[in-house]
Amino acid sequence: MAFVELVLTVCTLAHPVICDEKKLVLSSDTGSLHGCMLQAQPLIAQWSGEHPLLRVSRWRCVTPGAEGDKI
Repeated sequence: MAFVELVLTVCTLAHPVICDEKKLVLSSDTGSLHGCMLQAQPLIAQWSGEHPLLRVSRWRCVTPGAEGDKI
């Protein structure tokens, strides 16, 4: 089983210009970015429901470590 990361750019509702990135690690039977794309929307909806003071402004799927540890 391989892993991919769903990277969310989230902004606060009170101050929409204050944004941060959150990473969710997903296991995928295929380990593909395509699999992440298929799983992403329901997971983003769930995450958003659990974090009502934040808004997801964008998201992307990446291979773990592909972007370095800048987050």
